[in-house]
Parts: sequence; structure tokens; C-alpha cells
Amino acid sequence: MTATNRHSSSFRDPSGYVEVSGGKVYRHINPVYFDQYQAIKKAGFFEKLFEKKLLIPHKEISANANAIVLEAEQVPFVTYPYEWSFAQYKHAALHTLKLQKYCLQNGFSLKDATAFNITFHNGAPVFIDTLSIENYTDGEPWRAYKQFLMHFLGPLVLAKYFGNDMLKLLHQYIDGLSLQKVVELLPFKARFSTILYTSLYLTAKYEGKYSADKNKAKGGGKAAISKNAQLKIIDALYDYIKGLNINEKTEWNNYYAVTNYDKAAFDHKKELVKSWVDKIKADKIIDHGGNDGTFSRVLTAKASLILTTDIDANAINQNYTQVLKNKEQNIIPVVCDLMNPPAGIGFNNKERQSLKDRLISSQFDVSLALALIHHISLTGNVPFLMSAEYFAQLSKYLIIEFPDRDDSWVSFLLDSKREFRGHFDYYNLENFEKDYKEYFSIVEKTVIQGTSRTLYLFERNQ
Repeated sequence: MTATNRHSSSFRDPSGYVEVSGGKVYRHINPVYFDQYQAIKKAGFFEKLFEKKLLIPHKEISANANAIVLEAEQVPFVTYPYEWSFAQYKHAALHTLKLQKYCLQNGFSLKDATAFNITFHNGAPVFIDTLSIENYTDGEPWRAYKQFLMHFLGPLVLAKYFGNDMLKLLHQYIDGLSLQKVVELLPFKARFSTILYTSLYLTAKYEGKYSADKNKAKGGGKAAISKNAQLKIIDALYDYIKGLNINEKTEWNNYYAVTNYDKAAFDHKKELVKSWVDKIKADKIIDHGGNDGTFSRVLTAKASLILTTDIDANAINQNYTQVLKNKEQNIIPVVCDLMNPPAGIGFNNKERQSLKDRLISSQFDVSLALALIHHISLTGNVPFLMSAEYFAQLSKYLIIEFPDRDDSWVSFLLDSKREFRGHFDYYNLENFEKDYKEYFSIVEKTVIQGTSRTLYLFERNQ
């Protein structure tokens, strides 16, 4: 292995590491974890986890005294917790609890419960860290319990009271939220919840490093807790999280119900997008600003992967609900502000890759930017040249919709500039085409019938 093929996020667990080579994902197991791995394998437990879709499947491809190597099923695109909607985050938390419960029932346990061990694959959450499973020792408390609270319960409860933005906190706090901070932020009434008091408030009291050190110095240790008691705690957490809701509305709620398209124009736009995706034989698609996934769903039969991003967490929540309802395996909804996409974080700023780097390395065929450029240009003040440069990095083709100055949304945005409206005279079709031609060539160009909007199929310049 060289420094170039070891995955940048795989260094925290001495049990092994992940290597990405030739587009495949390999998990190397170090001798220190051999006994655990063989015990799980001998019990046939990996196969049970695969059947229940609790763990990403793998196959063993080599074994010697120095390493056992597994090849893991390919996950086309890995998303991180701060890119999930509330429903996705809840589902990821429940999946982790379900996995821990099943592990306990079969004589095993999770040693890690970080939210980064979950991603979305085939329309559902899946646990991707095989080496997080260990043998259960009778009476030993769940060692990842506090980590689960810091990565899942804390953010979810804060989101319940303060909104979706709380789910982005792991972008800043990669090791999870301090429980002391969580309980300080929660309203007073939260302590009257039995589950929050026992899991968050009491655990926060003993959270501090110095408290733990003092405890050890006194010869103290963690009290034994029976398996049945642990299962009851997991069930209680599961029921509480399952019942959590968020009540937050945004300006983009029901976007497509208030759009200025009539049905004929909307259908015309759908047909254009479909025919152009057919024309370029696109298999992997990014739908930027895709809201609830209305246009992504037009293409589900044509693509193996559609990543639908939007700044509006509620729209992404609606999208994910549809993914579950329709059992769609090729749509991944992602919460993302295109004006401030998630950056690389962690060690060397590479432990968790930026969204842009993941998009580029995944080699998408086409980007959709429908009803988006006027927001980027007139709300974000991004010059055409800069948005063109950004899109040109992400995919070979770009389908982009340009609303002219006569469009009602564009008029609204220009009017909101008041005395500075004249500073945005550059916003017109001619300047748009001129600047985008620096990075793209026009393949097709059509006015959407009954609108002041033009749809373009661009191909990136060589």
C-alpha cells in the first residue's frame, strides 16, 4: 500500500484500513483484529447482516499472516451526516440502533457508532465499517453508547427544537457534539423527558475528560449492565427517535405548486430534459437545486445514479420520503447550498472530502441546473464566467435553463436590488452565452414554450 491509495478517512482504527484501487474498495484487516474477524465469520454473522441489509456486503479475497483483505460492495456516492435531511438523519440513527440490537442478540456489539459509518445506498442507510463489530462481553456496557448520543441523539434533538441547521454541526464537530453543550442549549422543558434526562443530561455530567481520569485514578470503572437492560435502553432510544419530528417551513416549501409554469410549459421542459439525456446517453446525473426531485424522477429509468441536491432541507426531506415510498434505489437526496458546498474537513482537510471533490471523482455525465442560474447570478452575485467554470469541473455535459429578464422570478430578483438594479444589466442571454462558451459549446438550445426561458444542452470544451 502507498500513501496515495489508502483512503484519506481510514486511519483512526488500528484494526485495519480501507484502500481504494482501480475503482474498487478493499478493506485490509490487521492481525490485531484477526480473532474478532474469524469469530464473526465462523458464526456466519456477516451473512446474516448482509441478508438483513444492515452491513455493506463484502467478500474475502486474500488472507495471510500479515493481512486479510476484503473487497467491499461499491457504494456509488458517499454522503456525510451534515448533508442529510431530518428524515435521513433519523433513518441513519435508527439503522445504527437496529444493528446494535441485532449484534447484541447474536453475541456481538458495535465498538463505533459514529454517524460517518452510515451512508445511503440503494435507497436506504447502510453501515459501512465492517471492523466496528466486536465480540460482546457479558455485562460490559455498550462502549459506543456515548458516541451514538454525540453523533445522533444530540443533533436530532437540537434539530427538533431549533431547526434543520443543527444537523450541519458535525461539519464543525467531526467527533460529535459535546453533550454538555447539547444540554446547555436545550430548553428547560427537555429535562422532563425521561429518555433525554437519562441519556443526555446524566451522561453529560460524566462527559468531561477530567471526570473520567479522576474516576480511573480512584480505581473506578464502568458498572456492569446486563444484556437485557441494554436491549431495553436501545428499544427506548429507538422509539424516542422514531417519534421525533421537526416543524420548520422554508420559502421553497411546495416550490412546484407555486412555479410560474403552466402545465404545457412544464411538460415541454420535462420532454426536453428527457430527450437530451437520451441523446448523450447519460448514466450518472447531478440535479443541482433539484428541490423535491421532480425532474430527477423523470430520469430514474435512464440513469444508474441521480444525485439530487438542494439548499432546502425540507425539500430534500420530501424527496427522501418519495425515495422510500417508491423504493427508488438510484436517487440520493443531498442537502447542499451551492453557494457554500461542504468543504473538506478533518485531518489534512481530507478525512472527509469536500462535496466538489466527491462529485469530480465520481465522474458524473451531466449536470442539471434547472431554474437555478438567476439565483446564482442575481442572489449570489456570481458572474457567469465563475458559475460556468464551476459546472465545467463537474461533468462533461450541462443542461441549464436561462430565464430572461422578462421572467417573473428574474423581475422579482432585479426589483429587490432597488437602486442597484442597474448594476445587473449584464444579466441577459447574450452575455450568458458569451461567457459560458468560454467553457462549453452549445449542442442544443430551445425556448421552453410559453415562457421567457431558454434551455441549453452544453458540452464541455476539450
